[in-house]
Amino acid sequence: MQHSDRRKFLKTTTGALALAYIGVSLDIKKDPLLLSFSSLGCPDWDFQKIVDFASLNKYNGIEFRGIKRQLDLTLCPEFSPKNIQNTIDIMVGNNLKFTDLGSSCSLHYAEPKERLKNLDEGRKFIDLAQKMHCPYIRVFPNNLPKDQERERTIELIIQGLLELGEYAKGKGVIVLMESHGELVYLDLLEKIMRSAEHPNVGMVWDIVNMWSITKEPPAKVYSKLKKYIRHTHIKDLIMVNGKEHYTLLGKGETPIFDAIDILHRNKYNGYYSFEWEKLWHPEIDEPEIALADYPLAMRAHFK
Repeated sequence: MQHSDRRKFLKTTTGALALAYIGVSLDIKKDPLLLSFSSLGCPDWDFQKIVDFASLNKYNGIEFRGIKRQLDLTLCPEFSPKNIQNTIDIMVGNNLKFTDLGSSCSLHYAEPKERLKNLDEGRKFIDLAQKMHCPYIRVFPNNLPKDQERERTIELIIQGLLELGEYAKGKGVIVLMESHGELVYLDLLEKIMRSAEHPNVGMVWDIVNMWSITKEPPAKVYSKLKKYIRHTHIKDLIMVNGKEHYTLLGKGETPIFDAIDILHRNKYNGYYSFEWEKLWHPEIDEPEIALADYPLAMRAHFK
């Protein structure tokens, strides 16, 4: 190859490689894989250990559902008025986001005192999320009590979502109802979300919560609920003697990757949040194993 031709070849090749690199970089920026995990998976870790582990394992965010088994985050010292700015600074210093605050607020109660208690918890979490610059709080639907008329329960849930959504207005927080408890069937969830449409109301799609009971295919669920989905809970399981047993991602029998691929193809820009339910199921793998495996499994899938 003559010198001038070689120089022309190198210039052209370098330019093509640079353009290819830029293209890849733009794709990554445009379509990032945002990974988080719920602190439900490490119920005995303190705040610093949770943050250190998330940073070491290249997570993008953390979903807080209690610290050291205290599920009311408003009572955790890390989120007290005195300490909250330091807590925020630690997260920022580790390039981590607060993805979601998981409350225990349930909206199906009709008894006035119990209902007020739950709505007050929702409001407390909205106020805390605002202070933490956290975009979402999670609430439950949650049950269909047998001693309560079904349509009345559904109406209570809708009213609760609208009430909390209105309270969150102007606070930079969106209230997300999780597909959870006895409200995991698509037609019911669609009815509730359609009736509770509000700029500050959305959904957490817990794929396996739904599929393990309904066996409705993720594609069908997504097609009906996609406009409401802001956050996801990711997990996997197998059935052992008729009971659910949680497994590491990809080791179970659920169509979890079908759902993940549907989200990804449709440019879902929220977090894929690993919900390892260690607090409720102490027999499953330790968090050091499961929470370290999740980002590896997800990145291997997308590779």
